[in-house]
Amino acid sequence: MKIDFAEPSLTKTATIVLGVPVGNRLGPAATALDDAMEGAISHAIRVGHFEGKRKQILRFPVSAKAPVGQIFLVGLGEAKGLSARDFQDIGGTIFGHLNAAREARGTLAVEAVVGCRVKPEAIAANLAYGARLSSYRFDKYRTEKTKAAHGQPTLKRLSIQVKGAAKAKNCYAPLEKVGDGVFFTRDLVSEPANVLFPEALAKEAVKLRRLGVEVDVLDEKDMAKLGMGALLGVAQGSVRKPRIVTLRWLGAKRAKDKRPLALVGKGVTFDSGGISIKPSAHMEDMKWDMGGSAVVLGVIRALAARKARVNVVGVIGLTENMPSGTAQRPGDVVTSMSGQTIEVINTDAEGRLVLADALWYCQERFKPQAVIDLATLTGAIIVALGMEYAGVLANDDKLVTKLAKAGEAEGERLWRLPLDTAYDKDIDSDIADMKNVGSGRGAGSITAAQFLKRFIQDIPWAHIDIAGDTWANRSKPTVPKGGTAFGVRLLHRFITDNYEAG
Repeated sequence: MKIDFAEPSLTKTATIVLGVPVGNRLGPAATALDDAMEGAISHAIRVGHFEGKRKQILRFPVSAKAPVGQIFLVGLGEAKGLSARDFQDIGGTIFGHLNAAREARGTLAVEAVVGCRVKPEAIAANLAYGARLSSYRFDKYRTEKTKAAHGQPTLKRLSIQVKGAAKAKNCYAPLEKVGDGVFFTRDLVSEPANVLFPEALAKEAVKLRRLGVEVDVLDEKDMAKLGMGALLGVAQGSVRKPRIVTLRWLGAKRAKDKRPLALVGKGVTFDSGGISIKPSAHMEDMKWDMGGSAVVLGVIRALAARKARVNVVGVIGLTENMPSGTAQRPGDVVTSMSGQTIEVINTDAEGRLVLADALWYCQERFKPQAVIDLATLTGAIIVALGMEYAGVLANDDKLVTKLAKAGEAEGERLWRLPLDTAYDKDIDSDIADMKNVGSGRGAGSITAAQFLKRFIQDIPWAHIDIAGDTWANRSKPTVPKGGTAFGVRLLHRFITDNYEAG
């Protein structure tokens, strides 16, 4: 979908969309259009019982002599509390209704909303951003016939009319880059595992070099030399070879900014459970067990595309977890890169083994000022939080506060769970330094984080469990059903607000 910005005009168009707050107070542009149409908008509001409430939509055709073909009125809700994110959701809602009406082109008239603190140019930019996020579809493997049957978007162009169109376009530009990162992540998460295996995902990461990202790829021989026995143990059951990929975006030039922030992602491109094999029902969903790595790639893509003045490194551990004659067995003991030994009780608790080596390698090589890992790590987090929040566990209160604030601003919310040494006894092993799962069903997400904590050196660290948020079974205004890219907007906002040089 193409999005453009233009100064207000009453030129003939097929469909025009007007936002109306509670109270139905029309702005100057809407009033002028209403006057030109002899009060048709005011009349429609009265007879249609339109009140301007959020999510309220009123669509009506107009006479052939009118300067527009038809009108959508979109309720904005109470003006006082409207935020930039609210306008993103409204933009996504507008896209959905225009698309449902099979429109090919729409014009969105934007002006100042009385009582709202968001400026018109920011309103326009965020409406456009929300519409674009809503437009995403993964239809790479559909024929033209099935694309139509499954609701391929018809809306090809959205024109945003606003006074100060150049300012709105400039405001939208960085959001567009973040949107590109979101789409990149959604594409990766949506790919089937026969297409996106570790080596293929590494090649996708290498493509970021064109944006100025430094990318290195370690193969299994490199990993063996480094002593990454935990990750290699997971990989040994698959014919697909594992990879460690490192990414560096060095956009900050000042010396004090050179110590990077680190992002680490779990990249299990398919998780069968290994010898501790999963039930067959819904196993196809395990193609997106690489969601954490895809988020890391999407964030770094967005930062690089807009030339962010920040130093960020990414490390992603890529492997498959498959059952075979060479697969890791329950009861095996592996030695991690840190030198700590792990008794593998359940081969389906493989993500923490991958992260153990990826986290240690990241800290040893890059000496980051803080590290954040993301992983579709535990089913227990879905039991605890469902699909609305991701779980966060951390050793640093300030880091969690900043992450949660960014999540609220972007609509990617976090809920903190505790870390406590009382949980450590549950992963103590009789024959090794630790085991990879607890002894019971309780606190599964917490014991997984306690395991990861043993591979964190003396730096601020947060672990975000996105198992419930990486894939959506129903659509939201800016997140269509499918891969969500949860975490890209959150971390981009977090980095922008707290680490980017002024």
